[in-house]
Amino acid sequence: VQLQASGGGLVQPGGSLRLSCAAKGFSWDDYAIGWFRQAPGKEREGVSCIGSTDRKVYYADSVKGRFFTSRDNAKNTLYLQMNTLKPEDTAVYYCAAGPECGPGAVFYYGTHSWGKGTLVTVSS
Repeated sequence: VQLQASGGGLVQPGGSLRLSCAAKGFSWDDYAIGWFRQAPGKEREGVSCIGSTDRKVYYADSVKGRFFTSRDNAKNTLYLQMNTLKPEDTAVYYCAAGPECGPGAVFYYGTHSWGKGTLVTVSS
C-alpha cells in the first residue's frame, strides 16, 4: 500500500483547505483509512477515519463539525475538507491505513501504512 498526502499550505484562521490522499495498491474493502496529524512538540493524534467493516466516518472531538472526510473510489483518493480552521490545527497531516478504526478516529490494532505528510499552517 502506498499513500501520498497533498494539499497543505498556509491559510488564515477561519479559512478552509482540502487535503487529498492518493492510495495505490489499496482496497477499500480490506482496510480502514484515515488522517492523522502531528503538531510541533505534540504527539500524533487521529483526526478522522473510515471504518473497514461499517464504512462509517469517525472524527476526533477536536475537529468534529469542522472537518469532513470523504473518498472517491474511482480515483482511489481520500479527502479531508477542513473548515473554520484554527491556529491549533497547524500540524503535519498524514494519511494512514490499518485493519480497523472506530469512534474518536482511533485505529484498533495500529496502522501499517503511512504516506508522507503535508504541512498545514493556520496563521494570520
